[in-house]
Amino acid sequence: MTTLIKKDDFVQSIADALQYISYYHPQDYIRSLTDAWRLEQSPAAKDAITQILVNSRLCAEGHRPICQDTGMVVCFVKIGMQVRFDCDEPLQALVDAGVRQAYLDPDNILRASMVTDPLGARRNSGDNTPAMLYTELVAGDKIEIALAAKGGGSENKARFTVLNPSSSLLDWVLQTVPQLGAGWCPPGMLGIGVGGSAEKAMLLAKQSLMQAIDLPQLRERGAQNRAEELRLELYEKVNALGIGAQGLGGLTTVLDVKINDFPTHAASLPVAMIPNCAATRHIEFILDGKGPLQLQAPAEDIWPDIDYQIDPNTRKVNLDSVTAADIRQWQPGERLLLSGKMLTGRDAAHKRIADLINNGQPLPEGVDFHNRFIYYVGPVDPVGHEVVGPAGPTTATRMDRYTDMMLEKTGLMGMIGKAERGQATIDSIKRHKAVYLMAVGGAAYLVSKAIRSARIIAFEDLGMEAIREFEVENMPVTVAVDSGGHSVHQSGPAEWRQKIAEIPGLKNSHPPT
Repeated sequence: MTTLIKKDDFVQSIADALQYISYYHPQDYIRSLTDAWRLEQSPAAKDAITQILVNSRLCAEGHRPICQDTGMVVCFVKIGMQVRFDCDEPLQALVDAGVRQAYLDPDNILRASMVTDPLGARRNSGDNTPAMLYTELVAGDKIEIALAAKGGGSENKARFTVLNPSSSLLDWVLQTVPQLGAGWCPPGMLGIGVGGSAEKAMLLAKQSLMQAIDLPQLRERGAQNRAEELRLELYEKVNALGIGAQGLGGLTTVLDVKINDFPTHAASLPVAMIPNCAATRHIEFILDGKGPLQLQAPAEDIWPDIDYQIDPNTRKVNLDSVTAADIRQWQPGERLLLSGKMLTGRDAAHKRIADLINNGQPLPEGVDFHNRFIYYVGPVDPVGHEVVGPAGPTTATRMDRYTDMMLEKTGLMGMIGKAERGQATIDSIKRHKAVYLMAVGGAAYLVSKAIRSARIIAFEDLGMEAIREFEVENMPVTVAVDSGGHSVHQSGPAEWRQKIAEIPGLKNSHPPT
């Protein structure tokens, strides 16, 4: 029997699903992250997980994005051979119509991050289209859709290799994960695709991230094949690396490891690995011709009963009067509460600043970095009474190429972002007696609560990458690289790797959920 799928039902379902996953974490992720929070012994990692969980609950209540990077849309569609549509438009156009509707929804604007002409002007498409679409014709009279919004921080950490058939997948993963840094915002999942061809392995890895977290159940029943054996072994050994939440060092780096495999050439072993971040967003549903997708909110008790409490001993910093002498007192790993004014800027803004300086031209009026801090962020547009939408940090490592120039030529005092800095940048921070502070990736809505005012002061045409001035009150951050060049992203994982290895019984052991 033929099933008729109406265009409006399909488009509305895509739009509703994207809105839903922008503010609701998958329930399996919340349960697993809560288990990790209960077990975590690293104070820094526990604080980071607390922020992520509280942010998740606030987003669910306020219907605002979990992360300021609301992702590029990835859509896997399986179309039954007995399905037909009531229109003759390409499927890509229908999916993009749903994306456009979701990302421009005035009640919950989502950040548009897709740029066209990627090797040239890199102009923002303005509506987050096009989506990454993969289709398959299958038996049946229904449409199965798997939809994800994949952030750039985790997507940038995708890795691929072709191993010799006799080589160890386990060894490659354990060598590669530490090289990813913390830009993918752990704790999350690792998706691994094995076999097929180069492009097939990448798709297998991406599809594996759509699967529910079931590592606790797998541990309880035991492995039944080689792939499941590897999942269990990788879960234990990746967590034993001590990378921890946000790369600060701790017990939990991954909540699950997924492996999808496919037959391959006898001479090859293609392997792809893609991480999912703390803002993991995906949904799977079926359309059967009876109308659009129907969604229900998760039960309120899915989130743990915790609040984000500031330690009374946390150092309070006035950004409007802080001095170089002050920042020399800050210790690596110390938590701060920032109040006052800061500027924002990320990739595109840094490039323009560099071009102006290299050409001997002045910076735009109002852009003065002398003795000030820059926050690496591309916020979501505000709605209602908000001064700014969710505004979590972007990966600071991408700004490394500009950091020495910024510190030397502009008088910049400090930077705020997420993840580690490269050694050359750490050396520059030490040389200039500057500082790098870390905000928690995956806590964008929580961070935005500390922003009291926001205004664009330069490069408005860059959209979310424009330079803004934020005024903040009690914005929580951690000293990630102090003025002496000491990095917690180096010391934290090293400390916890040793603790996990040496203290009897200290190993990641999530209970069944």
